[in-house]
Amino acid sequence: MAPLRMLHLVGSATSDFYAELSLLYARECLATITHLDSDSPRFTHLIAYVTPDRRWRFPPSLRETDIASARAYSLSDAVRILALQQVDFALPQMFCLPGMTEYRALLQLMQIPYLGNLPAQMAIAADKAKAKAIVAAAGVKVPKGELLRRGDSPTILPPAIVKPNSADNSFGVSLVRKSEDYAAALEKAFSHSEEVIVEAFIELGREVRCGMTSFGKDGETICLPLQEYSLDASTQPIRTFDNKLVRDEKHNLDFKSKEPNHSWIVPTDDPDMPLVWEAARQCHQALGCRHYSLFDFRIDPSGQPWFIEAGLYCSFAPKSVLVTMAAAAGISLGDLLHQAVEKCLNSPAGKVASDANASKAVDQIVYA
Repeated sequence: MAPLRMLHLVGSATSDFYAELSLLYARECLATITHLDSDSPRFTHLIAYVTPDRRWRFPPSLRETDIASARAYSLSDAVRILALQQVDFALPQMFCLPGMTEYRALLQLMQIPYLGNLPAQMAIAADKAKAKAIVAAAGVKVPKGELLRRGDSPTILPPAIVKPNSADNSFGVSLVRKSEDYAAALEKAFSHSEEVIVEAFIELGREVRCGMTSFGKDGETICLPLQEYSLDASTQPIRTFDNKLVRDEKHNLDFKSKEPNHSWIVPTDDPDMPLVWEAARQCHQALGCRHYSLFDFRIDPSGQPWFIEAGLYCSFAPKSVLVTMAAAAGISLGDLLHQAVEKCLNSPAGKVASDANASKAVDQIVYA
């Protein structure tokens, strides 16, 4: 059986930071899958790399030298190249808004199946106010909030959270404890987004992330073990950018939230688990997610979970949150990928786009 042709869609159409973040995950993913697959290759790996000028490159690897020396193509030329590569399925690894929406839509137009959520769901998750409104309508508790544009004044009394409506990784997030601090917090948030959310501060009990997959029997949604983050009500009441990503001694981007003292897996018999799982199921269904999803919750001192935001992606790198949660549930990275590819290729869209041999080949993917 011929190996499945797997396209890694990497880079960013908007900024060097998101391109670097994409590379951080994609390199780990590609190296790990290649290693797991080394004895009996199930995949042929193809790479499409998008730069902030929206040019496309097709390097043989994700090494900086290979990316830099690869020829740059326009969108129209890139589409022709992709069509000739006979891609069986794609793994989108772009975290900028166009990467999460426009480039996934392009894959759909080309009838290339891909892992993860559809552009509409990605766009909703990226718009925090819309995501909050949708899950609130489904019965999930969300903090009281308001959406502001420049010139608007907040009406929510402190303490309150001020954050950009459409930025990830806690860019521009502030905890305001006094009304006179609103001006600086709003300016900080507006530097990252044209719209800003001001919402009531939920006192800290715990902050957790819940992962979901739709790989159960007959598409049943499966809740994975929670990941909890290290916070302190007095010294560190909220997560910031510095809690998630750092620069190493060479100024390269690296993970911080993955360190054991910053996050850990919650035991499945934890008393807060059932309420979070139920809220996450409601979020997954309300947002129309497919394949997998991630949701952040703030648990107040009484044990009530409050929806914070959604992150509907997985890079299949060893340090990906969903991969870490799955491992805690006894599902290896290889098995998780197998389940995702099987779901992708055997869905109605996947069957249209991939040939019969590719659809059958996924059943042969087995990792130790």
